[in-house]
Amino acid sequence: MTLPPTPNKDLGQHFLVDDNILGVIARLAELAAENVVLEVGPGLGVLTTYLADRVAHVHAVELDRSLEPHLTERLDDRNNVDLVYGDAMRTDLSALLPRPGKFVANLPYNVATPLVVESLDGLPSLELWTVMVQREVADRFFARPGTKAYGAVSVLVQLATERTGFHPVSRTVFQPPPNVDSALIAFRRRELPAHYAHVKRVVEAGFSHRRKTLPNSVELSGLAERERAAVALGAIGRPPGTRAEALEPEEFAALAEALR
Repeated sequence: MTLPPTPNKDLGQHFLVDDNILGVIARLAELAAENVVLEVGPGLGVLTTYLADRVAHVHAVELDRSLEPHLTERLDDRNNVDLVYGDAMRTDLSALLPRPGKFVANLPYNVATPLVVESLDGLPSLELWTVMVQREVADRFFARPGTKAYGAVSVLVQLATERTGFHPVSRTVFQPPPNVDSALIAFRRRELPAHYAHVKRVVEAGFSHRRKTLPNSVELSGLAERERAAVALGAIGRPPGTRAEALEPEEFAALAEALR
């Protein structure tokens, strides 16, 4: 039997090793026999194996090629798993067939946020996300306006999805145990705002200079002149001195429409 590899600190690897958390993942992910699931960062294959025994198909994307012997051996008798080796941020996940409807993963900490954000519009087939991330990242996804955690990621996630579940995760379920707390968070897709790509640019511009007023931040980002942004803010009932952190996610969609 192939010996389990040592986690790679440079890749932010913390392998899932405790089977007890798997039932919580299954409940939050609402796993069903017909599901096609995307997993990024399968690690030692603990979750991959669990998923493969319960769903129709699993796409498991792994950056670390040194894990291949272990994963191949562990998943050898499961023909419903596609192991894809490469950087998930550079892999065309939209080309995966059959198309995944659920994203279930213990995400590597260093790519969790950009991967989730890019999947919101980059993977339109996804209907439900159930991901293990740092606790502060989970809190940021659904932070409220005016809080320190609230930012562009919060707005984009909340415009595209609604939270359906949350579960704190003990550090002991990982090997090696991380130095930060983790959480499982689940969220379901809702209809994207019209012209979402434009909305995304406005959101990112608004938070690009967090301490400045939103019109100044938008101008500094090169998206629109300050005066035009101030007029757009007025159109949604906000004064020109408003900062991005004060706007509700839906107000950003309205602001983006006023700026078009």
